[in-house]
Amino acid sequence: MARKRKGRDISGWLVVDKPAGLTSTAVVNKVRWALQARKAGHAGTLDPEATGVLAVALGEATKTVPYITDALKAYAFEVRFGVATNTDDAEGEVIATSDARPDEEEIKRALGAFVGDIMQVPPKFSAVKIDGQRAYKLAREGEDVEIAARPLWVEELVLTDRPDTDRAVLEMTCGKGGYVRAIARDLGEALGCHGHVTWLRRLWSGPFDADDGISFEMIEKLAQTPELDTYLKPLEMGLAELPMVTCSAENAARLRNGNPAMVLGGDVEYGDECWAAHEGRAVAVGRFKGGELHPSRVILPQERA
Repeated sequence: MARKRKGRDISGWLVVDKPAGLTSTAVVNKVRWALQARKAGHAGTLDPEATGVLAVALGEATKTVPYITDALKAYAFEVRFGVATNTDDAEGEVIATSDARPDEEEIKRALGAFVGDIMQVPPKFSAVKIDGQRAYKLAREGEDVEIAARPLWVEELVLTDRPDTDRAVLEMTCGKGGYVRAIARDLGEALGCHGHVTWLRRLWSGPFDADDGISFEMIEKLAQTPELDTYLKPLEMGLAELPMVTCSAENAARLRNGNPAMVLGGDVEYGDECWAAHEGRAVAVGRFKGGELHPSRVILPQERA
């Protein structure tokens, strides 16, 4: 029989403004400890040197992680021209240099090729799996890693600042699976001068904004106190991208048992994915068919701040 994990059955989201120098896993582990939570996970990895929104799901909120992962995200980042690195960021080894530098108009013209549906090759130092192994592990072992291009939706990519001829600050809004480091690398190649990311900040992810995030220092300060609970956001925020329907107490019980049940309201059509609520609390996520919700995920009632 599996051992039951110790901790509070608390559910919700803690939006962390991640500092540089920490892995996403380290942040999740700190949040789990600070809130004494039984279960926690994050909605989208940030590189260790990146900062900004890291949304940590607790308890039943972990069931809504895929909807945040799939949501649009926005990043601000700086590209350093004239230098390519093996990691596509400032942490890597220099592998090529160039004396060429683009002007502002050249940069703006080049950005158009990176907007819309594009194909992107992830960095060799990334968590992409190749034959069951992480690409970064193979790259560290000196293997010549070949990664296939992947589709990416880029909604917007704009130049926001030009501190000097060597650097440009950009903002990008994109879908799931985008690598900012790859954008910097490919932009440098398109401009004929090489490039890599010097800093990166995730501004928002789905409904979660960096301005609303709690600092790592505050998490440590308020760890295992009731005050930290006040920073928790409702589980339902993870479902903001889906339409909502409502149900009665009786039908909520049916849904939580995994059975189809009648639901009301909502701008939904046959076959749409949506979520059901009873008295404002999420009950289940599923497909709407003929007035009923057919659940694919059920949300159990748990402790909330």
